[in-house]
Amino acid sequence: MNKKIGIILVNFKGYVNIFLSECRDSLRAQKYPAENFNVYIVDNAASQDSEKFIRETYPEAVYLSREDGNYAAANNLGLKKAKEDGCELFVIANMDTKFDWNWLSELAWAVESDAAVGIAQSKILLYPKSEEEWKNPKINSLGNIMHFLGFGFTRGYGELDHPIEGLPEITGYASGCSLIVKKEVLDKIGGYNEEYYMYHDDIDLCWKAKLAGYRLVLAPKSIVYHKYEFSRSVRMLYYMERNRYIAMFTFYRLPTILLILPAIIGMEAGMLIFSVASGWWKTKLEICIYFFRISSWKKIAGFRREAKKMRAVKDRDIVRFFEGRVHGGRLDEFLRFDGDVGEFEEPGDLLPDLLLGPLDGLLGVRSEEHTSVTVPSRMPSSA
Repeated sequence: MNKKIGIILVNFKGYVNIFLSECRDSLRAQKYPAENFNVYIVDNAASQDSEKFIRETYPEAVYLSREDGNYAAANNLGLKKAKEDGCELFVIANMDTKFDWNWLSELAWAVESDAAVGIAQSKILLYPKSEEEWKNPKINSLGNIMHFLGFGFTRGYGELDHPIEGLPEITGYASGCSLIVKKEVLDKIGGYNEEYYMYHDDIDLCWKAKLAGYRLVLAPKSIVYHKYEFSRSVRMLYYMERNRYIAMFTFYRLPTILLILPAIIGMEAGMLIFSVASGWWKTKLEICIYFFRISSWKKIAGFRREAKKMRAVKDRDIVRFFEGRVHGGRLDEFLRFDGDVGEFEEPGDLLPDLLLGPLDGLLGVRSEEHTSVTVPSRMPSSA
């Protein structure tokens, strides 16, 4: 029996004018029965113009509005409404996407394939820009890599698409571009942490699910084409840097924090140098001010108490699959504002191997690419 699914799409200002039509058409073309899923469009920083456009362009979608631009809070509003409407599975997806006709069916099947699976992610491909690229699309994400210092990186980015069998386990975190989560998981871990505002919110959601004992898997036959454009801004820098610290201070137990403290200090020193050299030292100062506030630590203490309640596994069981190497090329591209993108591949450029060695032994952090764990392939469908 097909469970009722709530699909949450978040708009921000004029986003809908550019992306909604193709996204809507691909949702209307889904194999999954239309009567078994609802689309919720959360209009962040809503205006009369955006509301009018959404209601006219996608009349069957449920329209919800918010005044500010808090992405995490917008997703929570969509999840709340979907729960009230009786949905049992919840999809978080980007609007700058085109979904394959079997996207939703495969995503739902993947998360329902095993009681231990809590979240599943689609295979996310880069939206082709030419006929040739449609024949040979490239990968955006096959599940994301988690660095033990809170950085996140896409796995498989830029590689040519290729067949993947079974449901490979995602040992980092699932991308919020297209993921599905069970109701029982949300009931246990809660929704999005609204303090994050934007960026790393998917890390927080997935870390909580893993902490509660759930597995994350890739649904390789659930295909979505993402109109991904790498961009950077001062606000993006602020939330990504601040939120990786919130994640570490929320989920790591105190002994783990003390263990990785030298690495945190070493990385922070490197980031401070980068911030001065790259001209975003004011943003770095703003982040420091956030953590000097007592109110911030009171919030983090509350997050830690909630994490403790849901904890079913040890830090070691989660962190052993985190990366010990910074994927520096992408980080460098992000941090440099002068357009002069440098190259550094080795961790010594940002974090000495001297710090990584003890972590490999004590926490089991891997400094090389790990091997995905797979579950058996899907049995042929009788449908």
